[in-house]
Amino acid sequence: MKTKKVTTISQFISEQQMQFPDATGDLSKLFLDIIIAAKIVNRDIRKAGLVDILGTHGSINVQGEEVKKLDVIANEEYIAALSLGGDCCAILSEENEDIIRIKNPGSNKSKYIIAIDPLDGSSNIDVNASIGTIFSIYKRFSDVHDEVTMDDCLQKGENQIAAGYIIYGSSTMLVYSTGNGVNGFTLDSSIGEFCLSHPNIKIPEKGSIYSINEGNYNEFPDGVKNYISYCKENDKSTKRPYSARYIGSLIADFHRNLLRGGIFIYPPTVKSPNGKLRLMYECNPLAFIAEQAGGIASTGNERILEIIPEKLHQRVPLFTGSKEMVEQAIEMYQSNSVQSI
Repeated sequence: MKTKKVTTISQFISEQQMQFPDATGDLSKLFLDIIIAAKIVNRDIRKAGLVDILGTHGSINVQGEEVKKLDVIANEEYIAALSLGGDCCAILSEENEDIIRIKNPGSNKSKYIIAIDPLDGSSNIDVNASIGTIFSIYKRFSDVHDEVTMDDCLQKGENQIAAGYIIYGSSTMLVYSTGNGVNGFTLDSSIGEFCLSHPNIKIPEKGSIYSINEGNYNEFPDGVKNYISYCKENDKSTKRPYSARYIGSLIADFHRNLLRGGIFIYPPTVKSPNGKLRLMYECNPLAFIAEQAGGIASTGNERILEIIPEKLHQRVPLFTGSKEMVEQAIEMYQSNSVQSI
């Protein structure tokens, strides 16, 4: 009986690194730091209902949102793993207002900065819905012996050298790209390793799923309302109506659409005219992955990866997913000369 060859993420990274003779291995070590933290956070999420780590922490984060206990735990564990590893010089966390500059001896030679949303979708924690971690990696501009500057951190998404996410659901998956396609790895708890399960992921050019919080419909621009109406129309030639699927966890909605085809929209609204999702921690890394998989990511007016951030916690609208669907949505969004928001 033939056995299926299993490729662990460590083996995969090592094989990829061998293709680049000048590679130092620093980026590979940084990925291993992320993987260690992901396993720890996954363990805590799996046992959350058995110990007192569900519910709210009783504080408000820099985004003005109520902090969940697991938010705090995940943030601390990722910061600890990345700091102790010594493979990055600074961490930008959605949960922290300022740059976290790493001071341990190994980090004064590191050229990597990591931006991370330690636990995306935390409002779903208490109801056992899928949540995730989103990260992206940049190279600093300044000399490695100098203190990391704000200019080092406020880089456009095109400068990412890697991005990915971990989704904690019915299975735990790590999906990432270093600019050469997208690959997915599923955690095999029996051996404690992420194993290659979704090689060379390509998002279908056209899907049949639209993901948007229609509870905010009255606050949407007219172009977005028109696109929602388009999605609901009966038209056999275009396989409409499309299916509405919205979990309320960005990473879960994005992951489903990445694999099956679809569009995710979080447009500007009356309450959030600049959008709600964070450019550095959510939109840039997912836009990088979407484009590497053959999809699109836009604010509705410009490509996400071309935006030069003005601040660490900047928010933007997001249209992302299958190429044909996003292009159609953007065309309808822009067709209204005055956006009623």
